[in-house]
Amino acid sequence: MLTGMQIAVIGGDARQLEIVRKLTELDAKLSLIGFEQLDHAFTGAVKEKLDEVVFSDIDAIILPVAGTNTEGQVETIFSNEKVVLTVEHLEQTPEHCTIYSGISNAYLNKITGDSKRRLVKLFERDDVAIYNSIPTVEGTIMMAIQHTDFTIHGSTIMVLGLGRVGMSVARTFSALGAKVKVGARKGEHIARITEMALTPFHLDELSQQVKDVDICINTIPDLVVTASVISRMPTHTLIIDLASKPGGTDFRYAEKRGIKALLAPGLPGIVAPKTAGQILANVLSQLLLDDMQSRKGK
Repeated sequence: MLTGMQIAVIGGDARQLEIVRKLTELDAKLSLIGFEQLDHAFTGAVKEKLDEVVFSDIDAIILPVAGTNTEGQVETIFSNEKVVLTVEHLEQTPEHCTIYSGISNAYLNKITGDSKRRLVKLFERDDVAIYNSIPTVEGTIMMAIQHTDFTIHGSTIMVLGLGRVGMSVARTFSALGAKVKVGARKGEHIARITEMALTPFHLDELSQQVKDVDICINTIPDLVVTASVISRMPTHTLIIDLASKPGGTDFRYAEKRGIKALLAPGLPGIVAPKTAGQILANVLSQLLLDDMQSRKGK
């Protein structure tokens, strides 16, 4: 149980509601910032504005998956209020206060570093990324069906990257009957692709490998699908970029060439917000319990 723990949940989308539900069940006291338009009420959770929060009482801050933007603004789906998290807010918190976010950026890294507060990036955890790959794959299949006029079965699908998402995407599209080839750099990834009975290739060969591709699915957060690569694709090729913004595709050149290219980060929150929220809620609740027990043990 999280009895006695005071947590600030700042902004977010429908996934945050599952987190709030789980933490209130565990008897935590929550301050909800950026939820003024939310009709649902949770026992033990109070809607507040940022300047009303007593940060000196806050044991943990939970941010949305995207954290903040580069100016510190937090996305608030359930509010029209502009919410900006600053280093001054964090400096008011107890030294043990931990900030939880899905990902981070230079701004969030700086304010947590300057205030000497611990930042936990949930999407860098293997368990969260692997669980999240399930709704990501389902969303990718949905997009592939919506934006093509041919079946996945029998199509040539290229997956770039064999990380936690790439592996799930490649395996699932192969199970649907597609001819899947996977691009990677590491020797162990090439070996794993071979073991999965898929077609491996080194990313240095990308320009040669795209000539017969029906759907290209990128999971690498670097510019890999360049203008040079796109120029060698068939005009009917669909590009689905799953990497975090700004993705790994030259979208300007794709549009110029007439190739449909879709940036689709955050698919779990779009196609399955309840499941995606439960994934985060389960991991967060365990981390908060561990943190509370650690402090009690000191």
